[in-house]
Amino acid sequence: MLVDKVLSLRAPVLVAVALLCFEAISIVHANKSFEDVRCKCICPPYRNISGHIYNRNVSQKDCNCLHIVDPMPVPGHDVEAYCLLCECKYEERSSNTIKVTIIIYLSVVGMLLLYMLFLLLVDPLIRKHDPYTQPLHNEEDAEDIRPQPEGAQGRGNTVLERVEGAQQRWKKQVQEQRKTVFDRHKMLS
Repeated sequence: MLVDKVLSLRAPVLVAVALLCFEAISIVHANKSFEDVRCKCICPPYRNISGHIYNRNVSQKDCNCLHIVDPMPVPGHDVEAYCLLCECKYEERSSNTIKVTIIIYLSVVGMLLLYMLFLLLVDPLIRKHDPYTQPLHNEEDAEDIRPQPEGAQGRGNTVLERVEGAQQRWKKQVQEQRKTVFDRHKMLS
């Protein structure tokens, strides 16, 4: 049974590892395809010319319409009027900060996946079969609940046993609520 669980989890884990490797490789190659500074000019429509966005990697002092807009879509005497309409902004970003953030995020996701795998493998070994627990099926089963022995309440010394005890109390409350709802429904009918 445990071997079947491990084999059924093998494919999702391999996919997750492959995605993490792909992301790490793409982060390494991101340095070659992006720059940290750019000048962005947004030029609205002008006469019969449609609006356009121009991007270029230049220094901050050269971030203006005359250096960025190339080729100039208007004739020489309209260049000044066209450039007054354009809004140019110098933008900076830290690609190293972005890379570190992505690596931390992927590391946390990877650790959570490994933790989930660990819990799926170890949980069946830790969990004991309790003869007093029954699956919830319907109203008839709610009447056949057996109370827990007195020794079971005192032994709740591990976190798992405390959680199981709380879960059993919750199941009892749900079954009692179902019983009262069905009884009220029968009375009103």
